[in-house]
Amino acid sequence: MPLVGGLIDWVAEQMARPSLDFLLANKSENNLGQEGYVLSVRTNRIVIAAQTTTGLFYGYQTLLQLLPPEIFSTNKVSGVKWEIPCVEITDSPRFPWRGLMLDVSRHFFTKSEVEKLLDVMALHKLNTFHWHLTDDHGWRIEIKKYPKLTSVGAWRDGVGFGLATNSTTAYDPDGRYGGFYTQDDIREVVAYAAARHITIVPEIEMPGHALAALAAYPEFGTGSGPFTVPLKGGVNRGIYSPANEQTFQFLDDVLTEVAQLFPGKYIHIGGDEVPKEPWKNDATCQALMKREGFKNEEELQSWFIRRIEKIVSAKGKTILGWSEILQGGLAQNATVMDWIGGGREAASQGHDVVMSPKTHCYLDFYQSRNRTAEPRAIGGFLPLQTVYAFEPIPAKLAPEFHQHILGAQGNIWTEYISNLKQVEYMAFPRLAALAEVTWSPKEVRQYDDFLRRLKLHEQRLEQLGVSYRKSTLGDGADATPVKPKAKPKTKSISSQ
Repeated sequence: MPLVGGLIDWVAEQMARPSLDFLLANKSENNLGQEGYVLSVRTNRIVIAAQTTTGLFYGYQTLLQLLPPEIFSTNKVSGVKWEIPCVEITDSPRFPWRGLMLDVSRHFFTKSEVEKLLDVMALHKLNTFHWHLTDDHGWRIEIKKYPKLTSVGAWRDGVGFGLATNSTTAYDPDGRYGGFYTQDDIREVVAYAAARHITIVPEIEMPGHALAALAAYPEFGTGSGPFTVPLKGGVNRGIYSPANEQTFQFLDDVLTEVAQLFPGKYIHIGGDEVPKEPWKNDATCQALMKREGFKNEEELQSWFIRRIEKIVSAKGKTILGWSEILQGGLAQNATVMDWIGGGREAASQGHDVVMSPKTHCYLDFYQSRNRTAEPRAIGGFLPLQTVYAFEPIPAKLAPEFHQHILGAQGNIWTEYISNLKQVEYMAFPRLAALAEVTWSPKEVRQYDDFLRRLKLHEQRLEQLGVSYRKSTLGDGADATPVKPKAKPKTKSISSQ
């Protein structure tokens, strides 16, 4: 993916050398904001003006999109008429958070695969990559103080989820399935993203979805052991023990290293789908609840999250968590990622919110009602038109709280997505639709116009070697639903 400066000389040569200028404008001259830009294309001069280098970068992405799709080819091309229409564009995003989440716990994706995804995000002017690094099925980030998190927690016996062993290449020489990123890998990806004006938000799951961590360090868990990294989730139902003070020291140590690796504002701590039975059946947890005067395990969960919020805040970061962190009371400085509700409630209380409802943003859902015509997926049905129709501002949210809706993101949970080509197929073109939802004003968006422009955009994806679901396949809404096969008795707790 070309960065600013990467193709300037070549473009100028192909276009008989028109002048191509990048200008940092005086902030008082306009109201472009941190990411806006002005693009002026005339017969003999192209000017991109912005208040920041981020704005210049986005203006450059638009310039590339005005060129023939072959500009994105990784090979030398000939016979292309290099022309750009004369235009005057003033552009800025509607929302500051335009994101994509990739789950690398269920299936591991290499550093170069993640970087390719970042390239395509940049083309779509997406600015936040939510990296789901830990879960029941694998711990993917090196933590120096706790080496067993990766030597044990990053591996399992097989690909699992009923998938073919050759659907992925994430095996070590001994045949173990998984992988992890060294801290040097993390630093390189963070720098790669920053060069494309993308901030990475790491997610370290707690207090649930912790089986990979507990397989390495079971002393921090609650529930029946021994804990193992499962081929599917929900078998051991082990979670972190809030009654063990060493649990918080362990998590503090982990978050210290995480905070040092990621310069962004947020650390995502999960907080979703916490099975309460282990706490209910644990004498030390019940004693803690009695001592603190908690009426139920939801209040215990809130107490846990509040302690983590203080730990994260002490490192100069802000916690971000899924909808369930609202249960039992929301931590003072927490930001909510709404996937099953609670966004309006949190925003009304003055908390920032990222909208990511499964009704519109779960890109691991099927793209057709005819499931036999699509790759195996987790379930659900999310057609392109539904994504494009998404409105991030919750209905009935009072206007004075609209500023707390930071934006939206698409989520790719990877239970049944074990290679990058399938990630791309599930993401595109639905992620292109969500990118437009989060960038463009609501009143100017028209689905028919989007579909028209999508046909040209597909050619760009082709040149970039990105797999995608072709628009000629339609939305799949008119397809005859095919009854899915009965689920096996042993199943994952959920899609997260």
